[in-house]
Amino acid sequence: MARFAAHLRENRLAYIYILPSFLVLGFVVIYPFVYNVVISFSNMSLGHFRDWKLTGFEQYLRVFREKVFYILFLKTIGWTLVNVFFHVVIGVSLALLLNRPLPGRAIFRTLLILPWAVPQYITALTWRGIFNYEYGYINLLLKKIFNLPPVQWLSDPLGAFAAATITNIWLGFPFMMVIALGGLQSIPKELYEAAEVDGAKPWRQFWTITAPLLKPVMIPAISLGVIWTFNNFNVIWLVSDGGKPADSTHILVSFVYRQVFNYYSYGYGAALSVVIFVILLLFSINFIKRTRATAGVY
Repeated sequence: MARFAAHLRENRLAYIYILPSFLVLGFVVIYPFVYNVVISFSNMSLGHFRDWKLTGFEQYLRVFREKVFYILFLKTIGWTLVNVFFHVVIGVSLALLLNRPLPGRAIFRTLLILPWAVPQYITALTWRGIFNYEYGYINLLLKKIFNLPPVQWLSDPLGAFAAATITNIWLGFPFMMVIALGGLQSIPKELYEAAEVDGAKPWRQFWTITAPLLKPVMIPAISLGVIWTFNNFNVIWLVSDGGKPADSTHILVSFVYRQVFNYYSYGYGAALSVVIFVILLLFSINFIKRTRATAGVY
């Protein structure tokens, strides 16, 4: 403590400069987080909005006792794995293509970043129109090109979840492409020239040069992608119109929103959100540790 006080006196001006940032961070992040944790140990709801009291682990026990938590947890894991898999595969594939000499490469780069640049809610609502049963482009194309009957995309549970997944894949691959493209441009070309002299085929060059040297940039990006996708409320909510049909397309985060803002179960929703936070925190620590993302590879 004495050492910190001495450091504070010595660097007083620097601390004064960063004090506004700490205050804003405290009001915007730390206070809501602590308040949410407190509420998660209470019976706060619409009926106990002003006279709520602490009830210990009651809300957490309710979370783990209800079957719906485990169903939504497995669905959220599946949603996350499928989305991040396609984000990475499509993003890295396009980055490899755009890293080569290609006519109109700058135009292609700009066009492929557009899905990421457009506001997410606009893209989600646009795709919801595309999946419309009667007027959507997909059903019109299925009928005119393949002579297939229209698909009940948004009124069928599986179809609505598939529609949200396709929308989120469209939204997420440009981020992975940009990250991979930056990583590819930092790899020395001499390594590929030496590999070609040794007779290494393109596929072997990818696994022995490209993949290991992309790892330091892709692992943090994948970790972020998992967290964003796990918590992606907008796409699920907007494409399926609030979890329709019959609340069958919810993932954990949209279920929390429904509990809090539709059913006013504030304590229960707060406990669920803390559980989601702990799940993602444990995943991030374990993922970064196991993949050794910070270890040097050069």
